[in-house]
Amino acid sequence: MKKMFSNSSEISAIEAKDVAQQWAFAPVFFQTIVCLRKTGIFKKLIEHRKGYSLEKLAELTNVSDYGVKVLMEGALTAGFVTEEEGIYKITKVGYFLANDPMTDANINFVNDVCYEGMHFLMDSITEGKPKGLKKLGDWTTIYEGLSELEEPAKSSWLKFDHYYSDGSFQQALDFLGSKGHKHIMDVGGNTGKFALAYTKRAEENRVTIVDLPGQIKMAKKNIGQYQEASQINYYATNILLPDSETPTVVDAVWMSQFLDCFSNDEIVFILEKLKRNIPSGTPIYIMETFWDNQRYESAAYCLTGTSLYFTAIANGNSKMYHSVDFKETVNRAGFNVDEEFSLTKDSYHTILCCTATS
Repeated sequence: MKKMFSNSSEISAIEAKDVAQQWAFAPVFFQTIVCLRKTGIFKKLIEHRKGYSLEKLAELTNVSDYGVKVLMEGALTAGFVTEEEGIYKITKVGYFLANDPMTDANINFVNDVCYEGMHFLMDSITEGKPKGLKKLGDWTTIYEGLSELEEPAKSSWLKFDHYYSDGSFQQALDFLGSKGHKHIMDVGGNTGKFALAYTKRAEENRVTIVDLPGQIKMAKKNIGQYQEASQINYYATNILLPDSETPTVVDAVWMSQFLDCFSNDEIVFILEKLKRNIPSGTPIYIMETFWDNQRYESAAYCLTGTSLYFTAIANGNSKMYHSVDFKETVNRAGFNVDEEFSLTKDSYHTILCCTATS
C-alpha cells in the first residue's frame, strides 16, 4: 500500500483507485496472512527459497489443495509471493510478514486482541467508551482485566507491550543512572520488568511499583524468584480514583508508556495528584512513543493504529500522542518540560524530564 504521508496528488486517479481497493479488502488479506503463518506455508517457503508447487505445499502442510490454492492466489496478488511456471517463492514482504519480530508482535496483537473488537470503533467514538472490549471480557477498561485475559489474547498483549518497551530499557536505564536516583516510583509498572532491571543495576537501587491490584499481583509473581525482590515495594491503587493516593517518599517518578493510556484530562489529574504527594522539586520522567517523533513512516502508522485500539478496546478515550499536544497537557498540569531526551537506538521513545512549576 501507499506510504501514509505520500502526497496523493503525486499518483494518478487510476493508481489512487487501485490503492482504495487494497484498503477495501484489507481485513480479508490480513486474515490470509494469519492463515499463511498458522498453516506453516510461509515457513516452508522460507526454508526452501527455490519455492514449491501448490501440490507440494499441500503435501508438506497438510492443507487441502483448495485451501492452498486460494491462500496462494491471494498471496500472489498481494505481493507476498511470486509465481513462475507453477513454482511459488516468498517475497521480501512475505518474509517480513512471517519472520520479523516487530511484525510478529503486531500481527498477533491485532488478530488476538483487536480484530473482533474493532468492529465497534464507530460505537466507541460515538459513546466515548471501549465498546469492543466486550469481545475480551466484562471490564470498564482492558487494564482492569489484563491479569484475567484468556489466551492467546493475554500473551499477544504482553508481547506487543514488551516489544515496544523492552528494547528501550538499556538506554532508559543509562539515562536514569546518570541522574543518580536511588529510589524511584514506577507508576504503571505492569509486570515489573523495568523495576527489576533498575534494581539489578545496583544493590542500593530501590523501586516502588504503583499499579492496579491485578498488575501488582503479576509483578510480584514475576519478581519474587529474583534476589532483587527485596529492593522492590508495591503500592496497589487505582490512580484515577479521587480518594486514591500515591507514595510520597521517593527520589524520582518514572512513567513508561503509561500516560498514553489516559485522556488529556486524566493525564492532568494524575500529574496534579503526583505533584501534591511527592516532595517539591522531585523530577518526573515520562517515556512515550510520540507518533510525530518517529524516524520511519511505518512506526507512525503503527502508533496511530494503536490509538484506534485504545478507542475501541482499551479505554475509549486515550491515544498515542503528538509530542506538541502531550507537552501542552503536561504544562496544563503545572509542570515544565526541562529536558527532552530521544532514544537513538530504535527512535521509538522520547523521555520528558519534568518538574512542577510551583
